[in-house]
Amino acid sequence: METWLKNALFAPVQDLLAWDAILARLLVAFAGGWLVAFVYAWGRRTTLTASTFPGTLVLMTILIAMVTQVIGDNLARAFGLVGALSIVRFRTVMQDTQDVAYVIFAVAVGMSIGAGQPVVALMSFLGVAAAATIFRYFPANVNSTAVAILHVRLGLGRSPEAVLEPVLAEFTTRRELTTVETAKQGAAVDVEYRVLLRPEISAATLVAKINQVEGVQQVQFRKQVRDD
Repeated sequence: METWLKNALFAPVQDLLAWDAILARLLVAFAGGWLVAFVYAWGRRTTLTASTFPGTLVLMTILIAMVTQVIGDNLARAFGLVGALSIVRFRTVMQDTQDVAYVIFAVAVGMSIGAGQPVVALMSFLGVAAAATIFRYFPANVNSTAVAILHVRLGLGRSPEAVLEPVLAEFTTRRELTTVETAKQGAAVDVEYRVLLRPEISAATLVAKINQVEGVQQVQFRKQVRDD
C-alpha cells in the first residue's frame, strides 16, 4: 500500500497510466483545494464575498491537477492550452467566478480526450462533480448568497456617509463601501456598496427608501451571486 501510494503521488506525470493513480492525485488535489478554501474563508471572514468563490478554489485545484496530467512534459500541449484559454478569456463574458472554472473544465476535458487520455477526463469529472455537489448543498457561507451590489448616484456636494448611512444601518446587517467616483462631468457622485440585507427586508424596500432621500438621483440594486 505504501509503495503504491508513493508511486501514485510522486511518480513522473508521463508514467501515470493507471486510473487508480490518476484518481489518487485528484483526491489529494481535492483535499488541497479544501484547505485553500478554508484558509481563504478564514482570512476573508470580515469581507463580504461571493459564496461561490471558495468552491471555485476547490474546482480550480482539481482542474489544474487534471491539466497537469494531460500536459505532462509535452510543450505542444502546453501551448495548446494557453491558446484555448486565451480564446475563452477574450471571447466569453462571465459574471461568476465559478463559471470561469466550468469553462476551464470543459477545455481540460476536451484536451484530455483529444490527447488520448479519456481516463483522466472521467476521473476528473467525478472529482469536479463531487466538489460541485458539496458546495451546492453546503455553501461555504450561507449568508453570502444574499450579498448584493448597491449603486447610488448623489448630487454634487452630498456626503455619501451622511446621506446613506442612516438608511443602510436600518436595512442592512453589513455594508462595505467599494467605489466612489464622479459622474456627469463632475456634477454628481456615484458610490457603490456591497450590502447584506436584513432577512425581513426586500431589495424593493431598500431601493424605495433610498430613493426618498434628498439628493439621491439614481439607485440600482443587483445581486452579486446566484441563488441556485
